[in-house]
Amino acid sequence: DVPTVTTTRVLDADAERALPAPPLREQPGLLRRLFADPTPVLDELDDRYGPTFSVGRGPARMAFVGDPIAIGELFTMPNDTFRWNHRFNVLGFIVGKGSMIVSDGDDHRRRRSAVQHGFSRRRLNRWVPMMVDRCDAAIDTLLSTSPDGVPVDLYPVARRLVLDIVVRTLFGDRLAGRVDEIGDLFVRPQAYLESSAIRQLPHPFPFTARARVRADRRTFDDLVDAELAQRRRDDVDDPDDLLAVLAANDELSDAEIRDQVGTLIGAGYHTTAASLSWMLWCAVLEPGLWSNLGSEADAAFADRPIDHQVLTRLGLADRVMRETLRLHPAGVVSLREARRDVELGGYRIPAGTIILWSPYLAGRDPQVWADPLRFDPDRFYDPTEEQRMLARTGWVPFGGGGRNCIGFALAQMELTVLLARLAQRLDLTAATTTMPRPVGMVVNRPAGGVTMRVHERR
Repeated sequence: DVPTVTTTRVLDADAERALPAPPLREQPGLLRRLFADPTPVLDELDDRYGPTFSVGRGPARMAFVGDPIAIGELFTMPNDTFRWNHRFNVLGFIVGKGSMIVSDGDDHRRRRSAVQHGFSRRRLNRWVPMMVDRCDAAIDTLLSTSPDGVPVDLYPVARRLVLDIVVRTLFGDRLAGRVDEIGDLFVRPQAYLESSAIRQLPHPFPFTARARVRADRRTFDDLVDAELAQRRRDDVDDPDDLLAVLAANDELSDAEIRDQVGTLIGAGYHTTAASLSWMLWCAVLEPGLWSNLGSEADAAFADRPIDHQVLTRLGLADRVMRETLRLHPAGVVSLREARRDVELGGYRIPAGTIILWSPYLAGRDPQVWADPLRFDPDRFYDPTEEQRMLARTGWVPFGGGGRNCIGFALAQMELTVLLARLAQRLDLTAATTTMPRPVGMVVNRPAGGVTMRVHERR
């Protein structure tokens, strides 16, 4: 009897209801807590008002949507119902105003379409051997530099490994020796995004956090420009080099290419590393699971060339990935602004409202998931068609509809392969038996990193 998703929620037939909201006097404190430490506040408000509720008033009105049915309705609405380049979007300063994730209308369609070609299934499949190779290199370095059995934080290891893979998918092997340099250019922007709203107010002053982020971005732009020039000068034709693909066509300007590359690195690097870190915690703390993952990987990788077919033999690793992202999505909320009045889950949401739909709340909804707080990868084993349909809106770590994460297939493939290879080659023991609390509004990651005792698996 495998626990999976349960039956659908029956919505109140009374449409056009106003969203429930906490008393106005509580809201300033709730907002401060929400942006400093979001998940406990989301849990609290969910318990009090259900998965869909409102916070704020007037131009700062926000609607939090965690009901999977309402999220499904959100994803089926036309993109022009919403605005991503809205007044509260601080991502544009980091990724550039020409990034597809802060674009609307025709600009978004054109920019996303140009990048989408680089994520074809054929190209993704060719990257699998490289992923395994880079994982092996990271493991070799870890074993050679960490004393056997001494606790070590694997979060920096995961970050560098994921960045190494992202850089190679974008630039081929040309910039392999500059992974650390590129990573350093994304440290301050990420910290800036996690800082308070006051610190993020636009200003031209030098010697500030904002000025340093701006300088890092200029350095990164110079690097991308040099790589673009080299590819055009040498007429690079490397099917595994995404930058070469973008440079070879005239769909995007150089400024737009820079913004897309910065977006792909920034979004794909931090989020995937955080997800891998949560997967390590979940797999190691669940009795017997790490050993079972290692045994599955032994059979999957044994006596055959490594290619994309290995994914068909990593069913347990895939289920661990899915269950981990159900409980610990990389982003606890995602924002868009309503251009016009909309109705979600029977609630009326006025135009101008910032809608924060939450994969975190959807993944823990007891109306959709049986025993939702229990970590159980086998809830994804052989689900019924009804369960699959429910999970489409209850399991949304990569979003849905026309604005879903463009790299979702790469991330799922990468996380599954890396988890399997790590379990095949390493014996890990958690330094504590307590799951760490989540931190981060922009990227949800385990507080304190991933401290493990590491041994080579024999």
